[in-house]
Amino acid sequence: MGSTSAENKGTGVGRRDLIKRSAALGLVSVPAMGFLSACASGGGDDQKKAEAGEKSAKNPLAVNDSAQMEFVLFDGGFGKEYAEDAVKLYEKAFPKAKVKFAATQKIQSTLQPRFNGGNPPDLVDNSGAEQMDMGVLVGKKQLADLTPLLDAPSYDDPNKKVRDTLRPGIVEMGQFDGDPVWILYYAYTVYGNWYSQKALDSLDAEYPKTWDEMIAVCKKAKKKGMAGWTYAGKYPYYIPFSMSPMIGKVGGREVLDAIDNLEPNAWKHPAVKTVFEAWYELYKGGYILKGTPGLDHIQSQTAWAKGDALFIPNGSWVENESAKVIPGDFGLAVSAPPGIDDGDKMPFGTIWASGGEPFIVPAKAANGSGGMEQLRIMLSEESSKNFTSKVKSLSAYNGGTDGIELTPGLKSGVAALELAGDNVVNPRMQDWYVQLQKEKIGVSCLGEMMAGRMTPAETIKKIQGYADEAAKDSSIKHYKHQ
Repeated sequence: MGSTSAENKGTGVGRRDLIKRSAALGLVSVPAMGFLSACASGGGDDQKKAEAGEKSAKNPLAVNDSAQMEFVLFDGGFGKEYAEDAVKLYEKAFPKAKVKFAATQKIQSTLQPRFNGGNPPDLVDNSGAEQMDMGVLVGKKQLADLTPLLDAPSYDDPNKKVRDTLRPGIVEMGQFDGDPVWILYYAYTVYGNWYSQKALDSLDAEYPKTWDEMIAVCKKAKKKGMAGWTYAGKYPYYIPFSMSPMIGKVGGREVLDAIDNLEPNAWKHPAVKTVFEAWYELYKGGYILKGTPGLDHIQSQTAWAKGDALFIPNGSWVENESAKVIPGDFGLAVSAPPGIDDGDKMPFGTIWASGGEPFIVPAKAANGSGGMEQLRIMLSEESSKNFTSKVKSLSAYNGGTDGIELTPGLKSGVAALELAGDNVVNPRMQDWYVQLQKEKIGVSCLGEMMAGRMTPAETIKKIQGYADEAAKDSSIKHYKHQ
């Protein structure tokens, strides 16, 4: 299958020919949790707002120094220690204030009733499988605009605004339409194909730059008893971490933008068909670890770390999340997805990298200025270095790596970003339309295709149907790339 399309039955028609022909004809488990309705209602009695404190050079956001500040963190791949350390700095700055800190994996089920009741926390790390739908939160005006934080003096240099200390794209990611910034993505995540350099070396192989080369590497791995791939079968929305930038590489950024914009027939673009068929070869060739559709993210990562599979689609949090099971000589590395051939619209190295770990301040928070001040502290050089050294990930702060010995995965991620240069893509589906991305595209379509229960053509048709439904749904706030 390495030199032909997954459905051309060996007739010798190359993938690039299929793209051209398709273009002439005009032609990517979590339980259903009601993401669209999450936090959609605003009933209940709003909690009393804390009175403003005295504004000063050390307190530019006028935080009430004796008001309680409540912070709820997603307890995931990055753990909670970095946040607890930042809370200590808040408590040091405001010794009379009580900080209520909690970490949970049940963000939606824990906090939806509180958002609906008008008594949310002051700062929330809205992440994980139970992430609340960002588009719904913004559309229902349940988030505070973080512009006051971004325009405040940075923690380290009063002559610099917070916004001027952030990595490129962080501010824009927090915007949905217009100037307000609703989300501060604290981590800077590199998505792609994660693998063991030691395992790749054992196959006497180099990282594949084309899909033909990818299939050749998978064949080598299979002969040695190793699967080419595994993934989070229960949460197949991890698959786009590799698949989406490959679509962008093959067809150009405009394909990803059209998909995000819910444009008619966006999923029927020839690049999508070609990439889906390429990935389907992994199933048809038996290159996916047996049992993968039943594995969650931890189980699939553990099997991969044990050497049962060579590649896994993931984000840079995987280094910290799997730290206990990754061997010391593993040689953790990440690379951009392969392309098809020289006819691709973007060069090899095109990768998805963007802000991750979305922090929000609820509009009805009792102490919203306290929540923003906690974020200002977290965006200091000290907190950023602490985050990077403890969780093996870059932060939104543009710096914070001086004097830190980078771990293998982090070093590889930095190298991947350098190789990509300007060829970094940032699909927005996962934060604009959470239910569509996770439940429908991920679980109902990609998961089914990669398990062999749907063909690429059937998958594309079904996804396009879901996208069309979302585009026509007037209850959904719609967004577009500017």
